[in-house]
Amino acid sequence: MAPPPGAPTSGGSTPGGGRPPRRWLKAVIVFLLITIPAGYLVISAIQSRNGGEDKAEAASAKGLEAGYPTRVQRRIYDVPVPPYSKKVAFYETNSWKVSSLYVQFVTSSDGLDSFLHQIGTGRSALDKGKVTITGAQAKKVGWHVGEAGHDWAGMEFKQKDPQPKLRITVKFDNPAHPKVYVVSTVTP
Repeated sequence: MAPPPGAPTSGGSTPGGGRPPRRWLKAVIVFLLITIPAGYLVISAIQSRNGGEDKAEAASAKGLEAGYPTRVQRRIYDVPVPPYSKKVAFYETNSWKVSSLYVQFVTSSDGLDSFLHQIGTGRSALDKGKVTITGAQAKKVGWHVGEAGHDWAGMEFKQKDPQPKLRITVKFDNPAHPKVYVVSTVTP
């Protein structure tokens, strides 16, 4: 038997039957759809910021890595390490503002001339007694450049942007096998 017109149906108190609308449920769903992604964004940003700091600390704790920098690194930073060099090591730092490649190697007298020629300068540009690598840069990788009792020479090789700027310091204690320290800096 059908209910009289206008009378409530067995589905509830809404006209036409069915369940009453649950506005509070819609509000909760909309709230969750907005706050959950926003929460993930905040957490991700915090982890990303902390992750960058952790990576920088881990890299600086690691220090110089033995071996040649990759060909890409040598090309980007304009540091052509001469073949047959010994005690080659490098360290790279990157940030939004500046990226640097630290390289050290022991080479022959001809290897030093070749290195300087490849970057576009010569031995005459080296200033005797000058150490161009800053104390902060040297500390970052554990170099002891500028110590008394050694024969130092250095130069700053500045190029037009966006090419790197090189700080080169050479220890000539053994003139036949100078030790070269280079910090090449690129500003994007």
